[in-house]
Amino acid sequence: MKSLGIDVGGSGIKGAIVDTRTGRLVSERFRVPTPEPSTSRAIGVAVARIIRHFEWRGPVGCGMPGPIKGGRLVTMNNLHKGWIGLSAEDVFSKASGRPVKVLNDADAAGLAELRFGAGRKECGVVLMLTVGTGIGSAIFIDGVLLPNTELGQLDIRGKRGEKRASAKVKKDKSLSWSAWAKRLNEYLAAVETILLPDLIIIGGGISRRSKKFAPKLKTRARLIPAQLQNEAGIIGAALAAARADRR
Repeated sequence: MKSLGIDVGGSGIKGAIVDTRTGRLVSERFRVPTPEPSTSRAIGVAVARIIRHFEWRGPVGCGMPGPIKGGRLVTMNNLHKGWIGLSAEDVFSKASGRPVKVLNDADAAGLAELRFGAGRKECGVVLMLTVGTGIGSAIFIDGVLLPNTELGQLDIRGKRGEKRASAKVKKDKSLSWSAWAKRLNEYLAAVETILLPDLIIIGGGISRRSKKFAPKLKTRARLIPAQLQNEAGIIGAALAAARADRR
């Protein structure tokens, strides 16, 4: 089965057609910049543009930064605050004329990694962290997702963890890999204090550079880079759409 997966990020919105049996992209990725301001209308237009680009009539899934309950955004940290309380599924469906399944973007990435990537055949408590503009989290217990965790919001020295240790912070502050890894270690220690995972998967675009920072990280849990890297959100969104379409 094929589905269109879309990943809404703080700097870009990207989509591709995915074979949900294999987890492989069967089209080139199509990316548009995230609009500024990132209002519901502007993001809706961008998502509809991606759907039209592929002339797609099948299932569509979309990952969004923020917890999703009943298709609605509960809170919002990296897009326009006007999203809070809105049904993202309604926004995208009205803009595109297609039903769109929406889920948290880190949950989408985690679904992909557990099915096709670094988390395959893993049991116990698996934590997926997407490190990019912010820090997203997805928790799996024996392969079952606990949705809408927001561990990037943990308080670290009076700031949200993602405001101290995200990839955006590294870039904005021109931190060396060692200096940034120290911040990420501090964040990971706080996470392990409350969660005690068996495995931590580091994803997001920065996972492509894992050799630069992973050896500097010290955790009680095993820690490995994501295998699907920046495609995980697209693949996971496509998986969620395929599952919804079968119901």
